[in-house]
Amino acid sequence: MIKIILIIMAVFILYCMIETARELRDFRLTKYRICSPKLNGIRETKKIVFLSDLHNRMYGKENERLLESIKNQHPDLILIGGDMLVRKDGNSYDRTVRFLEKLPAICPVYCANGNHEQKLKELPDKYEQSYEGYKKALTACGIYMLENASETVRLDEAPVRISGLEIPLRAYARFGKKDLPLKEITDRIGEHGEEYQILLAHHPGYIQEYLEYGADLILSGHYHGGVMQLPGIGGVISPDFTLFPKYSGGIYREGAQTVVVSRGLGTHSVPVRLWNWPELIVLELSGTSEEM
Repeated sequence: MIKIILIIMAVFILYCMIETARELRDFRLTKYRICSPKLNGIRETKKIVFLSDLHNRMYGKENERLLESIKNQHPDLILIGGDMLVRKDGNSYDRTVRFLEKLPAICPVYCANGNHEQKLKELPDKYEQSYEGYKKALTACGIYMLENASETVRLDEAPVRISGLEIPLRAYARFGKKDLPLKEITDRIGEHGEEYQILLAHHPGYIQEYLEYGADLILSGHYHGGVMQLPGIGGVISPDFTLFPKYSGGIYREGAQTVVVSRGLGTHSVPVRLWNWPELIVLELSGTSEEM
């Protein structure tokens, strides 16, 4: 009996290793429909591509497979949720920049920072890579950087405010959630207004605070899907060692508000994924109330 159990365990471990290797080589396309009366000015459904947590990952030479997938969606906007690079020394972001520089030729691109970019910016003496060089390259090619800032765009006749929030670095500390008062959010990006607001807020551990702020659509990443996704449960563990985080990956309807958490396109520190494919997210926005 013990021998049979050991054989089953060995087969399962081998399966997990093969599945992890398979999931680390490719990505999947995930589509969500977002509807709101505030978007009734949209005449035809608009597509937004949401990228997060690439961490310098390459899908094909110069990320040609990922770029082609984005082009094939014919997006109206591309939103970047941060952690496109790896901040640690020895991890050049040059190839990532070359990939990102090609995106504005497709449609307007708005980029917020994750904790990796934010640490490069706020702790420049600690790392060999330059945040200023990264930002300069992105803005030079036409990418709009949202560093605790907002821009309003029009989707047909619907005004949409896109905000990029950078929370304090202390909020990314491991082992325990830190306080993030509402005032700290409003001091950084202003009050929530009447326009439909998309909030790029990298850390999903503060979704309740973002909901209290009032954003209509909250886009996060950071958790990489919780490393492993369990059916009916979700992600297993977050980078701050929270077990079974509530918002690990997927779409969550909170009354009139919507939360989308990307499982990310790359990995960092723990190069493992299980039943948790990297994903390219496409959001289809309309002013109707129909379901997908």
